[in-house]
Parts: sequence; structure tokens; C-alpha cells
Amino acid sequence: MVAVCFYFQVHQPYRLRKYPVFDIGANSDYFNHEKNREIMLKVADKCYLPANRVILDLINEMGEEFRVSYSITGVALEQFREYCPEVLESFQRLVDTGQVELLDETYYHSLSFLYSEREFIEQVKMHRKAMKELFGYKPRVFRNTELIYNNRLASLAEEMGYKGVLAEGADHILGWRSPNFLYKPVTAKRIRLLLKNYRLSDDIAFRFSERSWEGWPLTAEKFANWISKINGNGNCVNLFMDYETFGEHQWESTGIFDFLRRLPAEILKHPDNEFMTPSEVVREFKPVAELDVHNVVSWADVERDLSAWLGNPMQMSAIECLYRLEDSVKESGDEKLLEDWRRLQTADHFYYMCTKWFNDGDVHKYFNVYERPHDSFIAFMNVLNDMGIRLKIHKNWREKNGKEKNNEGKKECEEIFGGRYSRELLLGQ
Repeated sequence: MVAVCFYFQVHQPYRLRKYPVFDIGANSDYFNHEKNREIMLKVADKCYLPANRVILDLINEMGEEFRVSYSITGVALEQFREYCPEVLESFQRLVDTGQVELLDETYYHSLSFLYSEREFIEQVKMHRKAMKELFGYKPRVFRNTELIYNNRLASLAEEMGYKGVLAEGADHILGWRSPNFLYKPVTAKRIRLLLKNYRLSDDIAFRFSERSWEGWPLTAEKFANWISKINGNGNCVNLFMDYETFGEHQWESTGIFDFLRRLPAEILKHPDNEFMTPSEVVREFKPVAELDVHNVVSWADVERDLSAWLGNPMQMSAIECLYRLEDSVKESGDEKLLEDWRRLQTADHFYYMCTKWFNDGDVHKYFNVYERPHDSFIAFMNVLNDMGIRLKIHKNWREKNGKEKNNEGKKECEEIFGGRYSRELLLGQ
């Protein structure tokens, strides 16, 4: 028996505008509303709406034989409601069929797990609340931002009550083992680990329209045959990918939607094949071994590590400055400031600062509003400078109310920005 587990990531960030130094202290509207609306409407038209129609048609035709799962970020949900509520409604219709599973993740698609477990847990709770309010759903399986995973993540997910967690089936963590089985994290007691079959997933997500690829053209019959060959050599085939694969990364003209329509029936032609959601895989199969993952793994780029977001000094400096603000932002009591700070945590901002090229270059340019990684860094740090001024205003107000000494406020600003990025402006000197 082979259970095919389809999981799709749905995410769009709030992109920053090209925030110039002259706006610091004068304009705290950080985000490119026009571009965010434009991209969301474009992807809704090319991907979300047509792909959801295909999935709904398949469920109506095949009933309980076909199942899929999604995780939808909080920032994507907010933009659905603001720019194209029909997309949110189409996802709600899918969930109402009972054949769709929703997963939890960080609300802001952030790297908070790496920098603040407190913030990480708060964002997961926010996402869980959104799933309840918008879909009447309580997720049982967790997927972290960009499939970032190690032993500690498994422990945290178990402590939060999840039954399963997703990760990349990277060669360097599996060794001779196969991703087509269920595993148990070495640090956990009950939670189970589902690993992405990255070869088969990437055949659809990245290689589908690549004419130089030896597997081109990829037909539903050919792919279903590859799936069927796993019988006897695995229990589950976890096909994890961005939902934007359908219609956006792989345009409709490539035949991707026809492939999606035909694939489930072709897979089910083999009597031992079936579809399951992640929670069904966790419930149905027993783990074949423990996996000990000390170093962090992700699903990004050829390295499957953190270098897409934290691979150069610009990225490291930006994210460290951002998370140093956590206590000050939360103590300010300013809900708008907190929301802005959390939107800045979205992993895409650091992805746009990436200077990796060669095999991964085109990926990092996708949906990027900046011509150079350095432009992204400059805009981000200018925003942090403005945020520092907003925090100073809150501190000065508290000083007048006898709650804090002025020199402590100045010291914190100096510590946050390390004496760089317009210290005079930040301290009002």
C-alpha cells in the first residue's frame, strides 16, 4: 500500500515599499499596498481560484477517495479578505467538503522559532485562532515556516498538542533511509514526523515545464507510474509544494492544470494506492525508526539549510536588529507597532536580501520588488530606524509618567542599533 499525501503551502507576504532615509521619522507606512494588491489579484486569477476549482471538482467527482491538505499563512488570509475575498470563500468551500485538512504554522510565516520561542508560540496560537474563526477547524499537524525543522521544533510541536510535524526529506538527515515512511523524532514521545519526498515533489514544482529535463514531458500517467513503483518500498509518498506551482510558477499553458485534473485517477488505477491527509498518515502507520536532527534543515534551495535567509551579513544584521526590539515593542502597548514588527518578521524580507546565485538565482528574484538584495536591506534597516523612533516616543511618554529614566531609553536604542544606522536621529541629538 502507498498513501499519497498532497500538501500545499499558501502564502503571500506584505512587501515593503522602497522606504527612503528621508521618510524616517516622518512616515511610518512601511508597506507597498499597491504592489501587494496587484500581486495578490494576479496570483488569485492565475493560481488560487482556478486551482481551487480543480480541487473542488476532483473532490466532487471522486468523493472520499481524494484528499489534500493546506497550510495558509495569516498574512495571506488577511490579504484575501482585503483584496479578493472570493479566494477565502473558495478555500472555505474546500474545507467544508470534509476532504481537506488544514495545518498550523506561524501566523506571519516568520523565522521566530530560530530567535524567540516566546514569539513563535504566540504566532502559532494566533494561527490556530484564525483557523477556528475562519474555517471552524482545529489543526492536528504542524508545519513550520519553510519546513524549518530540528529536534527542538518537534518537542515544541508536541508540547503544543500536535500529532504530527512536517519536514524536508533531505539526504543528509536521512542517509540510507527513505522519506516514504513515517518516523519518530528522537526527542519526542508521541508526535510523528512526515518527510517530504523532494525528488517527486520537485518534479512537479520545479521541473514540470523544463524541456531540458530527461523526464519531460511529465504526464499524469508517467508520474502515477513512478508513485506505483514505491509499493513494497514505502508506506506514504509526501508531495509537499507551494500552491503557486499551479498556474503561477508553472503557467496554465504548460498543461499543469490538466496534469492536476488527471493525476488522482491515474494514481488510483493501481489497487494498492490511495490518498491520505497528514493526520491520517500519522494515525494509520507506525514509525519505522527514530530520526535525530540536531542541525536545522529546511526545504529551500539545493542546500536545504538556512542560507536562503541567513547566509550573508546583511541578512544576519537585519534579523538580529529586528528581534532585539521584541521586548520594547511588546512593552509599548502599541498594537499597530506590534503588527508592523510582526509583519517585518515574514521570511520573505530576508529572502529578498539573499546574494546566492547560480542554481537558486531565479528563485530568489520571484515576486521580488527590489532590483538588488542590497536595496532590500537598506529599505528594511530604514524601517527599523523609524520603528526605533516610534519606540523612543513611547519611552519618552513613560518617562513623563515616572515609569522609566531617560538614560535607560537612550542606552537601549544604542544597544539595539549598535551605534549604527543614524544614531543621532534615533536619539534626537
